[in-house]
Order: sequence, then C-alpha cells, then structure tokens
Amino acid sequence: MNVGTELESHLRVGDIVFTRIGGPPFRQIADATRTWTNHVGIVVGFNCFGAIVAESRVPLSRRTRFSSFVRRSVQGRVAVLRLPRTLTDEEVGRLRRSMKRRLGRFYDTGFNLHSRRQFCSRFVREVLQESTGEVIGEVQTFRELLERNRGTDLRLWNLWYFGRIPWDRATVTPGSLYTSRSLQVVFDGTVTQCSRGTSSGGAGGDEP
Repeated sequence: MNVGTELESHLRVGDIVFTRIGGPPFRQIADATRTWTNHVGIVVGFNCFGAIVAESRVPLSRRTRFSSFVRRSVQGRVAVLRLPRTLTDEEVGRLRRSMKRRLGRFYDTGFNLHSRRQFCSRFVREVLQESTGEVIGEVQTFRELLERNRGTDLRLWNLWYFGRIPWDRATVTPGSLYTSRSLQVVFDGTVTQCSRGTSSGGAGGDEP
C-alpha cells in the first residue's frame, strides 16, 4: 500500500499538513525552532484528484493537490495534525471562505505577522482561528525566537535582512504550530510518493 495514498484517504477538512522544504532560509527556520518542519498547509476540501491543501508559498498563496504538496518535502517527511474534534458544517464553510480571501496574496519573505502579505504558518493559523475560534502556535518576536536557541547561526539572517534583523517584529513559525498542545497527531513520519494526482501540467500538477 502506498503510504501517501493511504494517509490521504484518512484526511479531513481542517487537517494541518507539515513538510520540510530544502534550501535557505527554510532550513534555518527549522533550526531556530528546534523542529524538523519549516512549511505547513491546511486541508480545505477534496476533488477527483484527492485532498486539496491551501498554502502560502512563493510567489502566491494557492491551493495544491495533497500529492504535490507532500512530494516537495525533503525525504518524504510529513506530519498531519488536527483538532481533537470534527469540524461542523458551518466551520467548514467559514474555513473555505477564510481561505479564499487569502488566495493570490504575495508571499511575505520578511515573515511579518502584521504585513499585508502572507507566509505559511500565518496563513494556516489565521484560517483555522477565523473558522473555528481555535488559536494554535505561539506569536514571538525574532528576538525571543532566536534567543531561545543561542546556537543559531545568525549569518544567514543578517544576510537575509541586509544586516538589520527585525528583532522586535512579531512572527509565528511552523514549528510552533507543530508543537501546539491543541492538536492531535494523525501521522508523523515518511511517506512514499502518492499514486493519485501526480501528473504534471503547466503548473507542475499543483493546481487542483
């Protein structure tokens, strides 16, 4: 049995899917939070290809097939977490409306919780909160985040912010969502490539 396909068959709307993206600064994001994950999306529905995940990614926030979403993860590492209850029909409706309002927004490379742009953990946190009232993840300043792990290499962060790390900027990380006590683990491990919905089109098979 294909692990990715089997996992997909157990997904529900509102499930939160964590992956790991290679390359800087995403590796450093995981290092700074002392977790393996640095990217996250949320299941918003299903179609003939399977589950659909909404995510904030470069360059624009969008919907992505679950199979494509997990295929991008380094070494197939994936986790699925969810609230300890099933969402009501009303909550599912609110979740989809909240998600649609955020589609097409540019990715925020500054990871600013209060900017007009989006980044992945903010996207998921706000969609879930608006639709269910549940608050996950921890809002931190860059100072709080980086000082928790004093071994963090600041060279890339200094380069990323042109020598001016925004120490007092509020942000929220995939790692803080992943460690939230409000969520239950559905799956946390390695998946093989899904057999459904993997055909490539002009957009790499991402758009449902």
